Amino acid sequence: MTSKGQVTIPKQIRDYLKLEIGSKIDFVIDENGTVKVIPLTVTVTALSGMLHCPNMPAATIEDMETAISEGACGCT
Repeated sequence: MTSKGQVTIPKQIRDYLKLEIGSKIDFVIDENGTVKVIPLTVTVTALSGMLHCPNMPAATIEDMETAISEGACGCT
């Protein structure tokens, strides 16, 4: 550990966590007192479909533009 509290993550761990330059990580202490390194990298592709609602029809561009304009001015 450096005097600034910085540590070097071994290459094997960086590869396993798919960390790259600029990646963000978090250190978490679990209920057993074990420290875990959690990568905070989530790609847009991984989020795809996360909010999908099968019973709701897809919005058209016109629907989206209307919702945006109503939200922007607060009028209907």
